Amino acid sequence: MNKTKLSSRDADKSLLTRESWKVFQIMAEFVEGFERLAPLRPSVSVFGSARTPPDDPCYQAAEETSRLLSDAGFAVVSGGGPGIMEAANKGASAGKSPSIGLNIALPHEQEPNEYQDISLKFQHFFSRKVMFVKYASAYVVFPGGFGTLDELAEILALIQTGKSRKIPVILYGHDYWRGLVDWLQQKMAAEGHIKPSDLSLFEVLDEPQAIVNAIFDHYENRTVEPSDEEQEILLDL
Repeated sequence: MNKTKLSSRDADKSLLTRESWKVFQIMAEFVEGFERLAPLRPSVSVFGSARTPPDDPCYQAAEETSRLLSDAGFAVVSGGGPGIMEAANKGASAGKSPSIGLNIALPHEQEPNEYQDISLKFQHFFSRKVMFVKYASAYVVFPGGFGTLDELAEILALIQTGKSRKIPVILYGHDYWRGLVDWLQQKMAAEGHIKPSDLSLFEVLDEPQAIVNAIFDHYENRTVEPSDEEQEILLDL
């Protein structure tokens, strides 16, 4: 048999073995995430650009929002990196509740910030994304890039399809999000790709205190903890 073919098959077998063993690394990320985050409810997941500098008004708003949430009894969960993530952890660490970072290994842009009471490290985006959703009582989304849009689309799709419970999803800053919201209304909803009622799955606010008030308003007539029915949904997330 051709030695080149044997070498290729050996390489394929080696790659398959490595991929199979990755299952255990993925499992470990889920187990650690579940064990570390489950006791910290209620929590709010905060998203936004890694490139936002500390003198940016959005950074300052994220810091204030997170401090208010922390003082109100919500653990604050961010991606653990710089920019808005740092602002969220910094604000939370100045409050009364835990500041949590779900860090991801990236070639650039992702250095853990110093304001994390609990710091988890992930190799895989998909396991990290589950942790943002599974124990969150609300999502707050500040201006950001592709990663921020990815997290926003993820939670909206999960709520829309009934794979996650309905929680507040709040976008900060009308000026930043107006174009996207207009497109959702004028193209996506108008052409029937989503229902007009799906636009009520999120709201846009401009003040940190208004964000906190909106979250409390959502839970005014119910507990912040998942109901038994919602807990069953989250088990299959």
